[in-house]
Amino acid sequence: MTSLDFNKLDGLLPAVVQDATSHRVLMVGFMNEEAWLKTLESGNVTFYSRSRNKLWMKGESSGHVLKVREIRADCDLDTVVVTVDALGPGVCHNGYESCFYRRLDSGEWQVTDTQTYDPNAVYGGSK
Repeated sequence: MTSLDFNKLDGLLPAVVQDATSHRVLMVGFMNEEAWLKTLESGNVTFYSRSRNKLWMKGESSGHVLKVREIRADCDLDTVVVTVDALGPGVCHNGYESCFYRRLDSGEWQVTDTQTYDPNAVYGGSK
């Protein structure tokens, strides 16, 4: 098996998460090699948090787990697309199905989606 290239971004690679059913991009996170191996081992998407400097499995706080269906790598082996079954009403900590809930319209960001859950109820306060 060809190894991924974790060297270009100081040990990290971008991981684009896409819903297996709708094909919508849900979020983008970063994986280091440990998060990558944990994802492969568990079948649940695990990221490396740059701000907290630690691993985190998506859904560990919210219960909105991302179950891996398929993983693809780009031609340079430095970015992956992880196709998932999203368990829960959304992945965005602001209460939306996707982190990409805004659209640029005439130079202004407009919220185009409806919240799918109350983030205060899930996280116990604003994130």
